[in-house]
Amino acid sequence: MTLLIHRRALIALTALFLGATTLGAWAQDTVRIAVTAGPHAQIAEVAKKVAERDGLKLQIVEFQDYVQPNAALDAGDVQANSYQHLPFLQSQIQARGYQISPVGYTVTFPMGFYSKKVKSLADLPRGAKVGIQNDPSNSGRALALLQKYGAIKLKPTAGISATVADVIENPKGLQIVQVEAAQLPRSLDDLDAAAINTNYAVQAQLVPTRDAIAIEDAKSPYANLLAVRTADKDKPWSPNS
Repeated sequence: MTLLIHRRALIALTALFLGATTLGAWAQDTVRIAVTAGPHAQIAEVAKKVAERDGLKLQIVEFQDYVQPNAALDAGDVQANSYQHLPFLQSQIQARGYQISPVGYTVTFPMGFYSKKVKSLADLPRGAKVGIQNDPSNSGRALALLQKYGAIKLKPTAGISATVADVIENPKGLQIVQVEAAQLPRSLDDLDAAAINTNYAVQAQLVPTRDAIAIEDAKSPYANLLAVRTADKDKPWSPNS
């Protein structure tokens, strides 16, 4: 698995956790951070060990989907989360009115297409069923990857929020099926190919650099980030300060 780790990855995480020890407003011994199971949880476990050496207890709260970590943060059930990229956070803020802000970047996990039936997107048969995520930011990301590999063409103005309606050329008549991101690995038997986020790919025992038939490169704009409630983003412990 290739992880393109930003220089501030663990620094951003541990700065939050260690700084929290002096934040009287929290008045607690344990800091709770929401993550999705898999690589994000593994990274948080490393930060937890560093924080514990400096006297801070970090509680990692794992979720199995992309919705609950932001809901938990906005509700104050956790103090931070680390699992999403900026386009996804922005779409969640717009849709749900969350008061959440990014305070530092962590890692970039490349999205890939996977298949049990073909070895490349070019091998997809006419009318093939191709699964992509059903949330706006990740579906646009998957469509951009399909375009990069020549499977479709999008409107020039589509941008990172592209939708299926923005497809202007589909030479093989691909049937693009939108599925909840967490369900895509389980849907591979019913699809000719599917876009899968790295955290879900790893849980399904898929290795992006080995198993993906198409994958994003290092210039992907989808760096993951550390987020806190907007009311906390300028507190002394925040990497944003």
